[in-house]
Amino acid sequence: MNEPVAWLRPIVTDRRQELLNTIRKYVTVMATAKKNLTITALAGNIVTVALPVFLISSCGILAVQPELRLAVPLLIGVTALMATLLTLALYCGERAKVLWSPAVILAVGLVLRLLFLFSPPQLSDDIYRYLWDGSNLLRGVNPYAASPSVITPLPGLKAVHSMINHPDYVTIYPPTAQLVFAGGAATGGTITGLKAFLALLDLGLCALLVMLLKRLEMPAWRAVLYAWNPLPVLEIAGSGHVDGAGLAMLIGSFCLLAMDRQSASATAPRRWPFLLSGALLACAGLVKLFPLVLTPVLFLLVPNERRRHFAAGFIATLAALVLPFLPHLVNMTASLDAYARNWEFAGFAFNTLRTMTGSGTIARLLLSSCFLLVAVGIILRLAGSINHGLSPVNRLRQAMEACYAIAMALLLLTPTLQPWYALCLAVFLPFCAGPAGLVLCWAVFLTYQVQIPYFILGQWTENPQVTAAVFLAPLTAYLLSRALSGARQPTAEPGQ
Repeated sequence: MNEPVAWLRPIVTDRRQELLNTIRKYVTVMATAKKNLTITALAGNIVTVALPVFLISSCGILAVQPELRLAVPLLIGVTALMATLLTLALYCGERAKVLWSPAVILAVGLVLRLLFLFSPPQLSDDIYRYLWDGSNLLRGVNPYAASPSVITPLPGLKAVHSMINHPDYVTIYPPTAQLVFAGGAATGGTITGLKAFLALLDLGLCALLVMLLKRLEMPAWRAVLYAWNPLPVLEIAGSGHVDGAGLAMLIGSFCLLAMDRQSASATAPRRWPFLLSGALLACAGLVKLFPLVLTPVLFLLVPNERRRHFAAGFIATLAALVLPFLPHLVNMTASLDAYARNWEFAGFAFNTLRTMTGSGTIARLLLSSCFLLVAVGIILRLAGSINHGLSPVNRLRQAMEACYAIAMALLLLTPTLQPWYALCLAVFLPFCAGPAGLVLCWAVFLTYQVQIPYFILGQWTENPQVTAAVFLAPLTAYLLSRALSGARQPTAEPGQ
């Protein structure tokens, strides 16, 4: 009777040992996973807390410099560190290791801008023209009527008048920009007041980016790629450029389309979002002209039955903004023509083509044609994607990618690349950030090397090596990222 039991005993013992070994392995795996999760969470917490502190400290170092034009190497190094930190934020964020709420994003963005708000503009003097135009408009003087050089300034504007660059030219800033200048001048008629007004509009842009990210079902933390980027902080809060105001209107136009497209499947699309979206696009294009290039992109997002409303809002707003400044507004075209024909800075493609052809005019025509072909190709590709039945969210995402690509092409092909021009690219980083865009939005700071000899000797000397670096750096970053992403692709097994 005991023989069967004796025979089964070693089998039961072996099975029990196997079970115990399995349990031990499971416990070991779970303990390792828990440890890894703890390390991951700890790393995420460190990045979440430390990164804003480092960014604020970096901006603080620049803000306390008595003269940034004599600290350009420091400026380039500190902004490079900030760009690296934002790249780290993108890397960690894509792996769910950062948790910044919209309130934190806007609070840190506000602090970064306040650091430069009360210092005089040092890297650019465009804001003096802004204040001059805005103050004249408040007094009922058409800013397009005459150039500053033929106007005797009022006592309160003599200091501003003496600081205007190219006073022999009528202002080149379109009507909506003039209204923004007037709004800033109404805050007290000071440079600080105008900068505060422009920085407030830029902070509103950051809030709109958070809103649009949520509507595109993307994480809100990605807004830090613009809100905490040194480019808008230095160029808007520091130098007081108007670009942020126009970009806020452009993103507002996208937000209206996103809001309505979400409800379009349930009910018939309403009219007012499209009217207002078209109106905001027109306003944006009359701050800086770049948003007008993106008009076909937004038009493609509008449902067929509402395109007439979008167009009506766009055209009516253009007319309402342009007509009050006529007939003197036509004087702006002469200034724009002089700018288009003669201005050049940090344009590597332009310099290369001019050397090859021996003509700046031919180089400009070739670059303009190339940009037009690239923009049309991007828009046609977007139209093809939209016609393939994409969801509203995916349509908007692809539209943002198209805007990003068009902005990149413009910056690489323009004969004149001032650092603040790259804001038109930086605003799309939260939606389609890539190495090329992040690198270019930093590389434009390299062009400030001209400020050193200009401030000391009064000589504006462009360095061709720097110009080449600004062009080649984003291309190199793009090619390296593609090569690395290709190397990470798993190799298929034979026969698969």
